[in-house]
Formats: sequence, structure tokens, C-alpha cells
Amino acid sequence: MIIKASGLTKRFGNQTALDKISFEIGQGQIFGFLGPSGSGKTTTINILTGQLYATEGSAEVFGKTAQELTTEDLSKIGIVSDTSGFYEKVTLYKNMLVYAKFYGVSNERVDELLKSVGIYESKNKPAKKLSTGMKQRMLLARALINQPQVLFLDEPTSGLDPSTSRVIHELLLDLKAKGTTIFLTTHDMHEATLLCDNLALLHQGKLVETGSPASLIKKYYSDKKVVVSYQDGRTEEIAYHALATLDTTKIETIHSCEPTLEDVFITLTGGTLNV
Repeated sequence: MIIKASGLTKRFGNQTALDKISFEIGQGQIFGFLGPSGSGKTTTINILTGQLYATEGSAEVFGKTAQELTTEDLSKIGIVSDTSGFYEKVTLYKNMLVYAKFYGVSNERVDELLKSVGIYESKNKPAKKLSTGMKQRMLLARALINQPQVLFLDEPTSGLDPSTSRVIHELLLDLKAKGTTIFLTTHDMHEATLLCDNLALLHQGKLVETGSPASLIKKYYSDKKVVVSYQDGRTEEIAYHALATLDTTKIETIHSCEPTLEDVFITLTGGTLNV
């Protein structure tokens, strides 16, 4: 396993941010760590990358505990979080060049990355004048500059428009196809359904469910019904077994009533994913 957490617990004084969580992530997987803001997602990333110590349990990356990671190990990791900083007064391109020189990466590689996230044409803009979406794409491109084997993304599309989010989604799927392991935190269940191989639902520091998006939806799809729309404009909700009794010549569409991941989360916690 590339990433492994076992009984991971983190307390800040009397507050328990993480309560004995465990999961494993294999190479080339996109793993979704899902829950509302304040549920412990960022804390988990900080522990896995050695920025925080766990109170109890263990966190491993590349088969080593987070505290054992060497400079060479860390050079194989990319991170985008809400605390990722950049140089506001210089251009987007110069921001990238700082990291390119640090990793010994060519300007051609920088150009390639900026084109892949769709901001190459804005490379000479001062960073402080970039839109929120462009700044987010710059940070993602910067995190990829060293061609990381593991990529930690802390809500990378939060606040972005659907078009920009789609660009990032396509890039993440391409990275996955090339073998990159991606740890993705998000409160967007639709995004998780589209991208993730496996996921964990987090609520108040506890894991309430794990599995693939499809398996979780199937597990909680107990009320087997569909919505039938007729050519005369009527709609009705009926059980699966009643479909055989319908006159199909009058049916316009049939839609499944299976739950979304957000429905599953609300079923398990009684809460919502409002941020």
C-alpha cells in the first residue's frame, strides 16, 4: 500500500479531531476522503505528510511512518491545500520557475504544465491579479512540477465554476491513468462519485463508512423504485417489480431512484454537507 492509516487519532486539548480512523490506498488510486468542513480532513493530510504528530495510531506513506519520510521521499509528494502560498507580486510564470529551479525542472516542463491546466496564456499576469480558479490551477500545476508519485489535494475545486472543475477532473483522471496515487479531500459528493475508486465518509472525526462509490450507493439502495414519465405528461413512482405490468408504448422515460452519496451520508449521520 502507498498510504496507510491505522487507528489514527488526533486530539487538540480536549477536542478529538480524529478518532481511530483506518484506511489503505493502493498505487494509482484516487481515494476520496469526504465530509463537511471541520470533520478532520485537513488534519489527516497534515499527519500523513509529517506536518502534525498523531496522538495515537500510525500513518504511513511509501511504507514508512510520516516522521520517517526523507527528503527524497518528500520530493515524490505533491500537495495542494488552502494554506498553499505563492508570491503575489510576481507573475504566475515566475512563481512556477522558483519551484522549477528547486527541482531542476526545465522551462519546457513549466510550459507543459500551465497548458495542461489551461492557464498558459495568462503566465505573465501578476499572481495577485489571477482569479480564484486560476490561482487554484497554478497551485495544482506547481504541485505537479516534480511529477509526484503521491498527490494530496485538499478540496482543490472548492469555490470553482463547473467549467474549471471539469478541467481539473480531467487532469486528475489522466494522472491516475499514469499511476499517480491521489488523496482527495472534498465535501462535494458528486465530484467523489465521478473521480474516486474508493472513499471514506468522515463525520466529526470518525469514519462512518468506506467503499467504492458504486458499492455504497448499492448498499443503501434499499427502496427499489423508479420514476416513470409518460407521454401525456404524467409521472409516477413505482417499484421495480411493477415495471412488467406497464404499457411501454405510453412511457417517455424511466429514471432510477437510487440514492446519491450525499443521500447516503445524510442517512448515516443525520447531518448535511453544508460548508
